[in-house]
Amino acid sequence: MRVTNAPASRKRRKRMLQLAKGYRLKRSKLYRYASDAVDHGLQYAYRDRKTKKRTYRNLWQIRINAAARAAGITYSRFMEGLKAAQCGLDRKVIADLAATDSPAFAKLVELAQGGLKSKAAKA
Repeated sequence: MRVTNAPASRKRRKRMLQLAKGYRLKRSKLYRYASDAVDHGLQYAYRDRKTKKRTYRNLWQIRINAAARAAGITYSRFMEGLKAAQCGLDRKVIADLAATDSPAFAKLVELAQGGLKSKAAKA
């Protein structure tokens, strides 16, 4: 008698079709096409989890630069000044302050300018 391991195979195929739920046409109905679609989808998800981090950092830099230039300082000088002043805030928090809390961002600009002056005095 031939052994097919049918319950495990059915479970494996059913799980793959469940992952393909919401896909269109045969990609959600037929195992062969669903398997390919799910594999590609998982690869894209893995790749784009990394890409999302880059994209958000870029967005934060743009927001900080816009607010810093409005305050009369460039992004690179602003970040250099914050580093010299040993400010522990990251770009995500600074961008949020730039977008939502102008007085707090103005304080950060003053802190950065003070850090730049102290750095120049040391050198």
